[in-house]
Amino acid sequence: MRIFSDANYSFIDKRRAAYLFSGVLIVVAIVAMVVNSLFIGSWQNYGVDFTGGSLIQVRFDVPVTAGGLRDALEGSAAYSITRFGDENEFTIRAPVREGEGEEAVADEIKEALAAQFGAGNLEVVRTELVGPKIGGELQRKAFMAIIFSFALTLIYLAIRFELRFGLAAVIATAHDILITLGFLALFRVEIALPTVAAILTVLGYSLNDTIVVFDRIRENLNKKGGRKENPAVLVNRSINENLPRTVLTSGTTLAVLLALLILGGAVIRDFTLVLILGVVVGTYSSIFVASPILLEIQKRFKWADSKERKKRRETAVPV
Repeated sequence: MRIFSDANYSFIDKRRAAYLFSGVLIVVAIVAMVVNSLFIGSWQNYGVDFTGGSLIQVRFDVPVTAGGLRDALEGSAAYSITRFGDENEFTIRAPVREGEGEEAVADEIKEALAAQFGAGNLEVVRTELVGPKIGGELQRKAFMAIIFSFALTLIYLAIRFELRFGLAAVIATAHDILITLGFLALFRVEIALPTVAAILTVLGYSLNDTIVVFDRIRENLNKKGGRKENPAVLVNRSINENLPRTVLTSGTTLAVLLALLILGGAVIRDFTLVLILGVVVGTYSSIFVASPILLEIQKRFKWADSKERKKRRETAVPV
């Protein structure tokens, strides 16, 4: 990427505009989650994996469409019907209905499909039943996985770098996760276990990109005269020096994800969309959020660490 070999963009000077842009995205995310809570009873559109219910995968020997399946099931909007694999293979997700067990709902779906298309023209490939208690437990564990990763990140960066680097990275990553969750809430993307895996992958990607930028900042900071240099100038130079790597990594990752989005089909579409959003937001935040936040934290600290301050006190000539 020779076009970035002598990059000298004023990223830090644009930090106020970036704060405003991020603030708008976060407000939209929060509003979307609040609206979901009011109208669908949950801040996210949780799927069967988390709310409990029945999932049936059916393969037909005759041409079938999703609309035809919905008509066979009396057009119930409660059912989520998705093409899976072959042209005449579908998954049907049905939530738990009050007064009926998961098995009763699954049997009802099988009977309705057999009556419409003929029992000999369909094959039930698999049936999964998830109870509400298990779904609630999965929600808690998914939330704890994200919180646990934040804590480990803060501890690692505090040891590997300095505490202020860890704080900045955690804040920037929380920013990325919040915007990603807002996207899911805004478009009411169904939250299933693969979606949670995608969110955790986004978290790892965002942290990796941020840590690479921070590593360059630390290298420049530890060079001769680095701690005497204007912090804003040093951080901005570090971002520009790392720009070729950032663009190449994000670009190649997005190329693979776009191929998955186009060729992967409906099965992994939501998973891929979350990853694409996460790569874009993570790249943006490592430049326009994490580094400026590090500068904001710097206002309350000094670049020199405690060992250097102690050495200066010991070598100072008394007046």
